[in-house]
Amino acid sequence: MAFPNLYTHRKVAETKARSCDICFKLSSSVLITPDNKDWFYVCPAHLKDPLFCTPKIDQAAIEARKKLELEAEIERVKKEYEEKQRKKKEKQEEGEKKEDAAEDKKDKDNKPGEDSQKTLDKKEAGKDDATPSPVEEEEPRVFELKNIFYQQRINKKRQAEIARRNRERMQDPTFFPSVPKNLPS
Repeated sequence: MAFPNLYTHRKVAETKARSCDICFKLSSSVLITPDNKDWFYVCPAHLKDPLFCTPKIDQAAIEARKKLELEAEIERVKKEYEEKQRKKKEKQEEGEKKEDAAEDKKDKDNKPGEDSQKTLDKKEAGKDDATPSPVEEEEPRVFELKNIFYQQRINKKRQAEIARRNRERMQDPTFFPSVPKNLPS
């Protein structure tokens, strides 16, 4: 009859929303036990309330997320380094071109406006590529109810089971006593 005090948070469609068991507002969030013996609708605000439930943190998931973030950071730093090296190389090439241009300036006109525009476009394109995508914080999915609320859930399930048994007994024709067949003496 008893079920574990571990509930998984799940979302249902907005059309399937029902009233929260705590505050009776419409909610599409459901807390459900792993064996599907107990479930109830609850507002997401209640999940953040430390007096209602506490999140169970999965250490393996946290380690995996940290590792993923670290790899993303390493990749971002590598890209920045490569960009700096490329810019440094471009500056050296521009310096060489300027020396050559100074010598050739006497012979023909140079259009520096077009070159500066091209370098600005390259810098803007580099900035767009270098921006890291924001990592979304995941909300905890597994919760443990506080003892008061957990006992309320157990009592509610127990009462529902008793009511079900009583309904079954009422359907049984042998439940009620039969009419006496002998005449009284």
